[in-house]
Amino acid sequence: MEYQAIAEKYTNFKVSKDGNPVGQLNYKNWFKFNAEIEILKSRYQVEPKGFWGTTVEVLDGKKVLLKFTMNWDGNILMNTYFNDIEKKYTLSHKGFFKESFVLSDVKGTELLMMKPNIQWRSLNYEYQINTSEILETFEEKNILLLISLHCANYYMSMMAGMG
Repeated sequence: MEYQAIAEKYTNFKVSKDGNPVGQLNYKNWFKFNAEIEILKSRYQVEPKGFWGTTVEVLDGKKVLLKFTMNWDGNILMNTYFNDIEKKYTLSHKGFFKESFVLSDVKGTELLMMKPNIQWRSLNYEYQINTSEILETFEEKNILLLISLHCANYYMSMMAGMG
């Protein structure tokens, strides 16, 4: 399936499929990792933890649904706790000039691929997201889509900060 994520001025990313809204990722300020994920009528908080904020948690009220951390090799390791079942995923960055981000499960199966497209003049930020048939069967698919988008932004801002 193909999805689009479009942001205006970096703060609100709207994700849609065939023109229909799927969810939204809202930042209070760009380059801050606190955000809110909105899917239908549900809202989830995205908050950095610890002194350096290197672990980021996604909360439904007080319950941790997901957490991710950037590994030393640049991959983002994600643990989910939906329905009290722990699953692990990796979001990796590929390429340089034609870059993309890929979310894989522990077996290395690719679940989604995201390609950024930055419109510098208008400050618009877009991603094209393609999901696998496997991901489409997941109950938590939309939240994984939106958190992968957040991870890609996190990765890109970390890299920009290192330059």
